[in-house]
Amino acid sequence: MELSKIGLSLGFLCFFFLHGVLACSTRKVHHYSFIVSETNFTRLCITKSMLTVNGQWPGPTIQVRKGDTAFVQVHNHGKYGITIHWHGVKQPRNPWSDGPENVTQCPIQPGKSFIYEVTFSDEVGTVWWHAHSDWSRATVHGAIVILPARGTTYPFRKPDAEKVLVLGEWYNGDLKEIIDKATESGAPPEESTAYTINGQPGFPNNCSKETTYRLQVQYGKTYLLRLVNAVMNEEMFFGIANHKLTVVAQDGAYIKPITTDYIMTSPGQTMDILLIANQPPSHYYIAGSPFFDAGFIATYDSSNTSAILEYTGNFAPPASPPYPSLPNIRNRAAADNFTKRIRALASRAHPVNVPKKIDTKIFMTVGLNELLCPDATCGGPNGNKLSSSLNNISFVTSTIDILQAYYRDLPGVFKKDFPDKPLYVFNYTGEVADNTLYPLQGTNVTMIDYGASVEIVLQGTSVQFGEFHPMHLHGYSFYWVGTGYGNYDETTSPKTYNLKDPPEVNTVGLPRNGWVAIRFVANNPGVWFLHCHLERHASWGMSTVIIVKNGPTKETSIRPPPPNLPSCS
Repeated sequence: MELSKIGLSLGFLCFFFLHGVLACSTRKVHHYSFIVSETNFTRLCITKSMLTVNGQWPGPTIQVRKGDTAFVQVHNHGKYGITIHWHGVKQPRNPWSDGPENVTQCPIQPGKSFIYEVTFSDEVGTVWWHAHSDWSRATVHGAIVILPARGTTYPFRKPDAEKVLVLGEWYNGDLKEIIDKATESGAPPEESTAYTINGQPGFPNNCSKETTYRLQVQYGKTYLLRLVNAVMNEEMFFGIANHKLTVVAQDGAYIKPITTDYIMTSPGQTMDILLIANQPPSHYYIAGSPFFDAGFIATYDSSNTSAILEYTGNFAPPASPPYPSLPNIRNRAAADNFTKRIRALASRAHPVNVPKKIDTKIFMTVGLNELLCPDATCGGPNGNKLSSSLNNISFVTSTIDILQAYYRDLPGVFKKDFPDKPLYVFNYTGEVADNTLYPLQGTNVTMIDYGASVEIVLQGTSVQFGEFHPMHLHGYSFYWVGTGYGNYDETTSPKTYNLKDPPEVNTVGLPRNGWVAIRFVANNPGVWFLHCHLERHASWGMSTVIIVKNGPTKETSIRPPPPNLPSCS
């Protein structure tokens, strides 16, 4: 998985060539080259051309240690503009390399290149990278492995080996055509044809028997599985037949170990899982299946995906390996039973620092909506276009990136008036009036003072219909302090918060017709995207931007932009 790496890691780094000043660091530096291009792949008896990095799907793994820096030069040999986001990497003071298209940068145009400076800070474990333009992240993605800092080790038994597993999706059609068609018509996008593990659909899909991914293990050894959920539009259950899983990290932070028969993971999330190969040597299926908790029966990919856990040694392979028993596709209780067990490790070496006194509080409704279509000729509900919103504002992507507009004080690109509470108070999870169905549209941002302690309460709604939403905030990890069903109550709900050992995550699951509360300190100045990681919802406008202002010093302010920033023209 290191085929993308060029050059040797260095013991120090000088920034002269990027920023025009000589500034050296003791960080260890890694250099990678990503070539984005069309590659032919065959899956499910179909050969198609799809966008990949270095001809690989999933793409190459980046490996660093905690606190290192990676320079990734992205060469766009594709047909459309592309950006890359380093999901779960905070990028201190460096939003220029964060990646969301027309939020922190304009896309890298075909035939052009851009060098991302990926600055790691306190993240450890597994995070990932993916394209952040249109739906290209379906095939342009890969893992980031962050080993413990030099001189330290894992807070659990060191594994004998480590393996990366990426959950993804295969679409028979052209992804650009799928999303363009859906956007134009206002109808739901076409669902995927199959889920994948490391690019392979596996059993029970046709034409997959010979190409199913195989994970080889030796009896008695312990393996650290680094699981990335790169699925586009559904949460996933995951398990391995006859084997227990012990989850030890999530979203680049350690948690108290959870031993379980299955996990539930949302698009965007990562998990580090210990597996002990302690069963009779044989073959066992590794499997993933969707969890779909919409409030109505909609189209979704109902298929399963599998790989094979294959013990080494001499034995007769079974004609039909055992398959894990995973929860039903709509089993909300099973999903909750897993997620409610997640707690931060909260040790002396890995403390939690949950803000107790809140300076800025934002209450944000999350909803699915409609945009009126003339003469009801569109493909969504009631002849309208499908839409989505936060605080009933459907995000409109600007043609000039917001970061550049903010940094250069360019007028007319965005408004600094995203509301800190809904414009209209209603029974969010009950009977909903029509005046919440049709959102406003705009590029509205929230301004937050540097150093402020922030609480955001995300409130699910039954507007149109309720659904589970994995919400991701760029530039930060945050403490997931509370969750519940129904409407958030300002008096009683905070009494249920966990302020002792809440997990520190970058993607949080908002349950259908429920709420979640998150807290963080706004100590990373910049322009940061907040959005649902279900790609269809993000495409419909379930996004906003948080701008954290500069602090009082140079060291607490946004760094200057790199000279090779892609042009918006």
